[in-house]
This record gives sequence, structure tokens and C-alpha cells, in this order.
Amino acid sequence: NFVLNFQRMLPAFAACSTELVCRWEGLAAGDAPCEVDVWPEMQSLTGDVISRAAFGSSYLEGRRIFQLQREQIELAMFAMSKMHIPGYLFLPTKANRRMRQIAAEIGRILKGIIVKRENALRAGEATSDDLLGLLLESNMVHGRGDGITTDDVVGECKLFYFAGMETTAVLLTWTMVVLCMHPEWQDRAREEVTQVFSAGTTPDYDGLGRLKTVTMVLYEVLRLYTPLTALQRKTCKPMDLGGVRYPAGVVLMLPLLCVHHDKEVWGADADEFRPERFAEGISKASADAPAFFPFGWGPRTCVGQSFALLEAKMGLAMILRRFSLELSPSYAHAPFPVGMLQPEHGAQIRLKRLH
Repeated sequence: NFVLNFQRMLPAFAACSTELVCRWEGLAAGDAPCEVDVWPEMQSLTGDVISRAAFGSSYLEGRRIFQLQREQIELAMFAMSKMHIPGYLFLPTKANRRMRQIAAEIGRILKGIIVKRENALRAGEATSDDLLGLLLESNMVHGRGDGITTDDVVGECKLFYFAGMETTAVLLTWTMVVLCMHPEWQDRAREEVTQVFSAGTTPDYDGLGRLKTVTMVLYEVLRLYTPLTALQRKTCKPMDLGGVRYPAGVVLMLPLLCVHHDKEVWGADADEFRPERFAEGISKASADAPAFFPFGWGPRTCVGQSFALLEAKMGLAMILRRFSLELSPSYAHAPFPVGMLQPEHGAQIRLKRLH
């Protein structure tokens, strides 16, 4: 059901991507390429997509949440640098007070949006084409007794914001960097996009599903530059795993980045960019299956996987149709795992308009 609903969010993907490429075309108006740090650009793009796809007509309010959450992340990173100070998070510092203010403001904004949307849905004056509408419609169908609470809806929207914005921004940024490093794959991906979508048309769901080369490129980038470098799970009760008995309360970690670069699993070329390893799908790409976990695995697989891949394909298709990409001499390759695997010094790329 979520896959079908994400299809209905494609207009939001297309609108945000169109605004981005039109703005870039203004920057690269002449024949000379223009230089852009695509890391903050991709963060803004995916933040706008989440705002529109999650909140529909309330996307301006949603964008405010996105801005607050980015500030909250920066403050959280600062707090992590101070964790050597005992009880730092409980000290009445300016940064800690601001974090609590942001959390309260996000909650107030979301609850206000939720109340307005609930009233509009009951009056038949709103649709449920976005995430918030889908959650509230489901809640209204099942009734308050069996549905989720308003606080639950707030929590889902917060999670969707952070997970959807940061992971897709990281994926698109590293994809553009890697395509600059491997221009032959950039040409192959662009050729496929132009074959599937005629000039001037907006990419649709069926066409995005036919982008085999683009999909292989995205999978290989997710393998090499896994946005979330590790997953953690905590045992809720005593259990056997791999022949070992673990008591309740043990935290188990799956180091995704290590698994995705394991030469015994992926071959001697595990550190190289070879999208063709995914030519026959994920299950046949590695010696051991499964060994590819960018969105988790099993019953805990990220529900936003389809959302992220559709968004990435849409953005990449529209960018490749309009621009050729080349790394700037100022670019320094420095993947840095701070929350997500981010480019520590940005991602400076030269854009040249295609005529």
C-alpha cells in the first residue's frame, strides 16, 4: 500500500526537482561551467520534497520543521563533542535550552497542522495524498480506540523528516560525486534517461522503473557510501543467535559499511565502483545473500525505501538531462560518519548546461 501511495507523491518530487534544475540553469547561464556545492543543495532539495510529500498544502509549515530539525541536528553534534563532561546534557547551557525549545516548537507546529488536517478531512475539504493525510485517514477509519494517538503521528512525522531528508541527500550527493569520478557511467546513465524520457516530459513512475543503469548506479553508491554506517538492535528478552545465548538488554551492532566492503563477500574489487555487479539484481550481486543492507533487512526494513529510491531517481534523471557534471579542483574527498556518512568538506561540482 505504501508503494502505491508513494507513487501519488511523484508530483512533489517533480516540482522540487524542477525548481532545483531551473535555478541551476540560471547560475550556469553562459558557456562556462558554474561551481556548486551540491551537499547543501541536496539537503535543501530533499527537505523540500519531505515538506511537500509529508504535508501537502502545509509544506511551508513543514519547511519550518525542516529548518528547526537541521538546527537541532547541529546542536546535537555539538552536544556529542561535550559528552566527556559528566551530565552535560542536563546542564542549563544555552545550547541545551535551545534544543528543548526546538523540540517543543516542532511539537506545537505538528500538532497544529494535524488538528487542521483532521478537521478538513472530516469536512471532506482535504485529500489524503500525503503522509500526514494517509496516517490521519487510517486513524479515522480504525477509530480512536484502535488507532494511533496524536503524539504517535507527531513521532512518525519527525522520523519521516529526519530519515527521509538526510539519507536521500547523502545518496544523491555521493552519486553525483561518483558520476564525476566515472564519466563513462555518467554518460551511460544520461543516455538511458534520454532514451526513456523524451525532452520536456516529466519523469513518471513507469519510466523511473525502467531506469536499469540508474538503479545499478544508485545501488552501488549505497553499497560504497552507505548513509547509515551501522545498525543497532537491543535484545528485549533472552535469545539464541548464531549459536550464542544472549541475555535481555544486550546491544548488537551490524557494521553496514564493513559488510558492504568485505572482499570475501563482494570480491577483490569490493572497494571499486562497479555498478554492473547489480545487473542481475541485489540477490546475485554478492557471494552471500543477503549482504546489502542500506535500508535494513527483514521485518524492520525501512518503510521509506521506495520513497527514497523514487526521489533519487527523479532528481538524478532531471539533473542528468540538463547538465554534465565535473568535480571542482577544490573538492576534497573526505567521507565522514557524523550521524550519516557525509562529505566533511562539501561536494563542489562544476555544472555545465547541455544544449
